[in-house]
Amino acid sequence: MTAVWIVGEGGMLGSAVGRRLDSSARLGWTRLAKRSLPWADDGAFGEAVAERLAELRWLVESGGHDDWAIVWVAGAAVTSATSEQLEQELASLRSFCAALTDAFDPALRARGSVFYASSAGGIYGGSKSPPFTEETQPAPISPYGRFKLEAEAIVQALAASGCRVLIGRITNLYGPGQKLGKLQGLVSQLARAQLSPRPVTIYVPVETVRDYVYVDDCALLLLDAVERLRGCEPGSVVVKILGSGRGTSIAELLGQFRRVEKRRPNVMLGYSAGAALQGLDVRARSVVWTDLDSRDLTPLAAGIGATMDDVLLQLQQPRTIR
Repeated sequence: MTAVWIVGEGGMLGSAVGRRLDSSARLGWTRLAKRSLPWADDGAFGEAVAERLAELRWLVESGGHDDWAIVWVAGAAVTSATSEQLEQELASLRSFCAALTDAFDPALRARGSVFYASSAGGIYGGSKSPPFTEETQPAPISPYGRFKLEAEAIVQALAASGCRVLIGRITNLYGPGQKLGKLQGLVSQLARAQLSPRPVTIYVPVETVRDYVYVDDCALLLLDAVERLRGCEPGSVVVKILGSGRGTSIAELLGQFRRVEKRRPNVMLGYSAGAALQGLDVRARSVVWTDLDSRDLTPLAAGIGATMDDVLLQLQQPRTIR
């Protein structure tokens, strides 16, 4: 049995991980009750983290649980975030990791695993010769990409204290649960435009290629990878790309929307200097634990349909958009 804390369970990926845990009894995991952290208040944040870590420690030490896992899928930063916003998230992550090291003794740290959700697009934005793998030299070209690379280093440092660490470099995540107010996620923004008179503006060439992975597929792959990590030696660090392994251009994505919706996507093309901070071809494939990638994935058309349904629900209940 494993005691698990999902940090960021209220978000798109965190919600999917929670759903997958609830429906996957074979994992034999007990998760802490969902509770938000006070991110904007440093003092309250530290107190809340300490309380949650104490709960996690109690679950393990009281018996019935062999080990523990923390799944970090939190973060409000997007590619357009300011340097101040990015630094605040890094500060919260440093504080969290320090609190973890202080709260757990060496023996308990050796029984645990920490997952951190990183960004394949940010990390490999300037890398050469796609598709990129874990062996590709990271080359972030944006402040967001450099932020993710620094965050990875902060979490990887936990291995020196005995924790097992898994860095998941996630490709373009899409599906239900995207908060529309974040102006992030092209699939969700296209879905919103289909339900609104206002078009979505695309600032990068339609030849731009991404790897779109459905959120529930990613959540299940994430959990399987964390479960695999539990068999590694204490202090191990593993980096794995989490994606579909399929490259899709924006032009192809628009074609999928046309087929699903039976009408032209409500888009317009524009120009932004910020487009230079995004790679044109960020296809990726994993060469780590490749047996975990051998699975049926949600077809893009089906994923777009589910996203459309979710966006329609959000627009009908605008209080949920924030």
